[in-house]
Amino acid sequence: MKKKIYLLLGAIVIVCGLSLSSCSDYLSVEKYFKDMQSEDKIFEDDVYTLQWLSYCYCRLMGDNIEVGHTRFCPQNFADDQVFSEGDNLNRYRKYKLGEIGYGYDYSGFYQDAWKWSYAAIYQATVLINKVDINKDFTPQEITDVKGQARFLRAYFYWMLLKRYGPIPLMPVEGVDYSKSYDELSYPRNTYDECVEFIASEMAQAAAELPEKRDNLNLARPTRGAALAVRAKAYLYGASPLMNGNTEMADFTDKSGRVLISQEPDESKWAKAAAAARDVIEGGASGPWYKLYTVKKRETAVAGDLSYPKTVEPPYNEKFSNKPFPEGWADIDPFDSYRSLFNGEVFLFNNPEIIFSRVVNEAAYDRDHLVDACDVADMAKHQMPQSIGGWNIHSMTMKQCDAYDMADGKPYDRETGLTGFTNSTNKDLHPYDNLENDVWMGYANREPRFYASVGYNGATWYCTSATGNGADQIINKQVWYYRSATDGRANGTERWLVTGIGIKKYIHPSDCTNYGGTIVKKTEPALRYADILLAYAEALNNLTSNNTYNIASWDGSKTYAISRDVEEMRRGVKPIRMRAGVPDYEDDVYRDSQKFFEKIVHERQIEFFAESQRYYDLRRWKIAPEHEGGQIFGCNVMMDTENREAFYTPVRVTGVQTAFSRKQYFWPMSYDELKRNKNMTQAPGWQDYD
Repeated sequence: MKKKIYLLLGAIVIVCGLSLSSCSDYLSVEKYFKDMQSEDKIFEDDVYTLQWLSYCYCRLMGDNIEVGHTRFCPQNFADDQVFSEGDNLNRYRKYKLGEIGYGYDYSGFYQDAWKWSYAAIYQATVLINKVDINKDFTPQEITDVKGQARFLRAYFYWMLLKRYGPIPLMPVEGVDYSKSYDELSYPRNTYDECVEFIASEMAQAAAELPEKRDNLNLARPTRGAALAVRAKAYLYGASPLMNGNTEMADFTDKSGRVLISQEPDESKWAKAAAAARDVIEGGASGPWYKLYTVKKRETAVAGDLSYPKTVEPPYNEKFSNKPFPEGWADIDPFDSYRSLFNGEVFLFNNPEIIFSRVVNEAAYDRDHLVDACDVADMAKHQMPQSIGGWNIHSMTMKQCDAYDMADGKPYDRETGLTGFTNSTNKDLHPYDNLENDVWMGYANREPRFYASVGYNGATWYCTSATGNGADQIINKQVWYYRSATDGRANGTERWLVTGIGIKKYIHPSDCTNYGGTIVKKTEPALRYADILLAYAEALNNLTSNNTYNIASWDGSKTYAISRDVEEMRRGVKPIRMRAGVPDYEDDVYRDSQKFFEKIVHERQIEFFAESQRYYDLRRWKIAPEHEGGQIFGCNVMMDTENREAFYTPVRVTGVQTAFSRKQYFWPMSYDELKRNKNMTQAPGWQDYD
């Protein structure tokens, strides 16, 4: 029975939530709730129960994806990316001015996250309260199914909390099953109440969920996934936007209760650190996760330019001769980072991904999604038009310049190399595999630069092309000069407005011309690198000499949490080693402000295009200086005859940027305010009263 149930649930989850069939195929069980005498027909039966659960998984799609292109995932574009999709920058322009969500975007974008999340929360609550009557499941299977539903309920709250701030928490017991969500009316809870509810639910889910899943059930959460979300929720609750933020004193409910904490509480950082430590420590048998790495490649793969010999980082006496994670002697930093995202490694073999919608391929779920929302489709938006891409996602110059040099020092546009690569000047740029005629400002940068930046003149390998004429795009050097095929063009939105492309998520085989295909990608919704950096960040915010004794999630041990430099290094050093760049010096770790600045920078690089920076800038309350700044790129008006001038920073025309207080949280819709008499609007947005 157990094997049958697991296979069935795995198939339902993959088909409904993560593959091609429409979610509507699995919603027919709702009809039983029209007849209160028929409730048991669902939850006494294993198939109906799993179909009910699959509905909750389905609602992770569409506007609830966490890594995707512009139709579904605007939070993937902070100050690091620009999209020209949507009437030649018109939608991006609105987004940068805060004109997003209900009341602004009349085209139907970004409208489903709220209603889909609460529909799933409602469904999960029903299941949790009813599944114990099931006659087909074993007690262990009931516990697992209940744990999944509990995880999903808390996860939907977590996604809503990040976007909307304080939200209503529906009753966990005594729900009136005869009413739909549209008939229910609840006020916002405080942010701290939301965090504590998510944390407690995830702790309970962790007790109900297994530590590991087999490869047929990868879409389902594990104990580590529940604890990782718990750690993230605590981290956000401890951050300046939500912890002692008097600027949000007017964010209240109908009774006047302030929803954002007005007094800073350092202990919240300690709780966040302890929660991250739970994930790092793992279970009785050892850690659950580790950073993904690829072994050092001593020679290039014969006949394949896309797998070159490992470029060794500049020699460092502390790290060059030590194996990972103490150094980088035995790994390929470039391919370790590149392969993590581009589909090279399947989720089952990737020890870093904690939770994922897997490939979330929904290209044919047109009734609900209208467009494909999987990561592979996002990659197509990044790819040059000449190899079959949409050519409409570009990287800002700010992001491009943020990548350090190979030795870990900051890139300096004023003092950096100038000119262009050629067959005689390789000695000037030994720490890269740059092609000829590439601007030397892109030389000698850290490995994550080359895994992420589709710089002008980069090679797009397109190795899956097999049709007649495929040789025209295999190992194709792509240019964004005005005179080039993929450069600026009039009458179309398919050109990069910054002149800087994006290679993160691009597999060497990816193309769609000449019989080529795009490799399926695993969505990195939550990965171990995030927990490591969260641990270091939380510890950094503790006052020296303060120690907090905090129990682990299950009470089996107690952590002594303090601003311990070696523990902070435990969170940062492995990520730096995987990237092939030196760890920070002790003076950085000892200075909380310096270390915070390094955390901001490290997260900007490590989590580029993963929907992290949008929320990071807000929770740190530094969004005005970052998202409010103008967007710069290359001078895309320049052709090959004026190639030096192409790299002169120019402001992206037609895009005025600003950041106002209302942009910290998304607005509540007019329909929701009208329907729910207890709902209040987020500060700065129209209340419609």
